[in-house]
Amino acid sequence: MSAAAAADVAVGTKPPGKGAAFGYWWDRVGIGLVLLLLILLMALLAPNFLTVDNALNVARAVSINAILAAGLTMIILTGGIDLSVGSIVAVSGVGAVLLWSSGTPTPLAVLGGVAIGALAGMVNGALVAWLALPAFIVTLGSLTALRGLAYSMLNGQPLVASELGYRGLGNGSIAGIPQPVAIMVVVYAVTWFLLERTRFGRHVYAVGGNMEAARLAGINVKRVLLTVYMLGGATAGVAGVIFSARVLSAQPTAGTGYELDAIAAVVLGGTSLAGGRGRILGTLVGAVIIGVLSNGLVLMNVQFFYQLIIKGLVIIIAIALDSLKRFGRGGS
Repeated sequence: MSAAAAADVAVGTKPPGKGAAFGYWWDRVGIGLVLLLLILLMALLAPNFLTVDNALNVARAVSINAILAAGLTMIILTGGIDLSVGSIVAVSGVGAVLLWSSGTPTPLAVLGGVAIGALAGMVNGALVAWLALPAFIVTLGSLTALRGLAYSMLNGQPLVASELGYRGLGNGSIAGIPQPVAIMVVVYAVTWFLLERTRFGRHVYAVGGNMEAARLAGINVKRVLLTVYMLGGATAGVAGVIFSARVLSAQPTAGTGYELDAIAAVVLGGTSLAGGRGRILGTLVGAVIIGVLSNGLVLMNVQFFYQLIIKGLVIIIAIALDSLKRFGRGGS
């Protein structure tokens, strides 16, 4: 079996039977309908929801989670997971601000923050690929270690940088479009191209569909795993730089809990936690759903702890839908 054939088997282009009808149509139509219904609901219940200013606020809020979810999509497509992306947001943002504060030129400070994220992802990927350690355990450990690193880099205190050279990345606009949204569009365009138009993308789907079959087909599975975790770390680094630009400071608490929203966006968007199935544009819709829900709850003055309960239920529903789809396809 060739690598391309293995990928085609893993991805699949048609529903395999009546039992898979729910998953097939949910991935293509259902998630869009959910977003439409949610927007209509919020328009009725949330004051000032359908205003231009609020739409821009939603777009800015969605951008960071969507960028995180783009990287996570590639990881989850291989059957992996990365629980450390929220901590990578923190350490990358802290690194970028520290670099800029030390006199590093702004472009290099930004690239440095992204590189820190990519390096953290590469370490995760190396442990998963070469030592065959469970991704859940590796990234759970990284979540704690990287959060501690962010604190240690600042001696436990936030660093305010009111004149931050790249502050426009978090608060500026290009032709009326918020810069974080423009960056998000670029990230999704690149990710879509990698997954849908390159051999690497076919290999990602093949590894997630059946890792052993992919290995027998000649795919370098370890290289694929290392690459997706590194790309996931890099996108988390981008999110961290944007976050630091938005708040004009280095915050060791940045990104706390962001991994849950990102995973929810990926699964809501139709990507299977078992790997091998999913589309990057579905992830974007899933991220918008999370953003619209959060924004609407704030506008309705729902207390924060109730917001956590609702978002937690959304995550459970997303995982339940994934299990239902896999059951319909005959998966375990």
